[in-house]
Amino acid sequence: MKRIVKQDRPGNNSKIRAPRRHAKQRPQAADLLAWYDRNRRLLPWRALPGVRPDPYHVWLSELMLQQTTVGAVGPYFRQFIDRWPSVQDLAAASLDDVMRMWAGLGYYRRARALHEGAHMICRDHDGRFPPDEAALRQLPGCGPYTAAAVAAIAFDRRANVVDGNVERVMARLFAVEVPLPQAKRELTTLAATLLPNARYGDYAQALMDLGAMVCAPRNPKCGACPWADVCRGRASGMAESLPRRAAPKTKPVRRAIAFFLTDADNRVLLRQRPAKGLLAGMMEVPSSAWREAAMPQLSAVRAEAPLRAAWRLLSGEVRHSFSHFDLELRVAMASISRRDIDGRDDAAIRWVSRAKLDGEALPSVMRKIIRFAAGQRGGS
Repeated sequence: MKRIVKQDRPGNNSKIRAPRRHAKQRPQAADLLAWYDRNRRLLPWRALPGVRPDPYHVWLSELMLQQTTVGAVGPYFRQFIDRWPSVQDLAAASLDDVMRMWAGLGYYRRARALHEGAHMICRDHDGRFPPDEAALRQLPGCGPYTAAAVAAIAFDRRANVVDGNVERVMARLFAVEVPLPQAKRELTTLAATLLPNARYGDYAQALMDLGAMVCAPRNPKCGACPWADVCRGRASGMAESLPRRAAPKTKPVRRAIAFFLTDADNRVLLRQRPAKGLLAGMMEVPSSAWREAAMPQLSAVRAEAPLRAAWRLLSGEVRHSFSHFDLELRVAMASISRRDIDGRDDAAIRWVSRAKLDGEALPSVMRKIIRFAAGQRGGS
């Protein structure tokens, strides 16, 4: 009698068994690279097969991708390349222009690091990116991951490129149950054991694509994974629950009153933030200090307003979440005449017409304040 063998159907269930090609004890880089050759993502900064990557494109994209999604970065990357096609062009740009172009992408220290890094590359490296991790680590904003990614992808150097996607793949592949962030060192060590002997850039990008497309945080597509037959997390039925994470700490809440001031010409008063600290160098709607306390009374912080005016407090709040704290803002509104402005000299203050606000280097929280105030007064 002919034996009938039941075959698993592909699906998203982590318990579905992948077809076994041949018995192996450990994942093989060759299997991942073969999968990548068939399934690689087309990304605006990624070189096509057989084309040498542009180090400037790789470096720019990696800085932009820090704590930001691929979908959000795509349009910004294209705009930067169109405006500044080379690192020399970027170095010649003003910081204000770079910040304006970056506005809305968040984590604005990256924009300053980008501008400083372009200057350093042109000044210290004759406009050429250094190919090794140690030298790349000297660039502003280039931590261990970014330096390794640029070295591997742009120069095909042997480098262990480990980001959040790779940590997730390794935690599932080796069934590491120690929670993050405690498991970071172990996951990095495990990733290093799988490095191939060639195609380091392709391998790094293959791992990123595997984490983004197959080994996703939720509903991993285990049936499509080139390492399914050696994945310990899948074999134990707990792939989707990995990596474990320590209980998140409760974020503190800071509160303040923002001062939305207009003049007779329908201009809005903006102020430049200090050169160091959160949102450094960005334009802001002035506010009282952001304090971890109850929402202040307008009368208690009136002295922190940018100008004396007949301030009135609007109903409702603006809320925004930063990585380490949440922010709650009440908005006070006022309008003054040109006579009240004349004679006042403050280099940090700028009056901007409502029509030109989109061109300012305004972080997301400031745009929220402007939209909120405009909605209250019936403006656009």
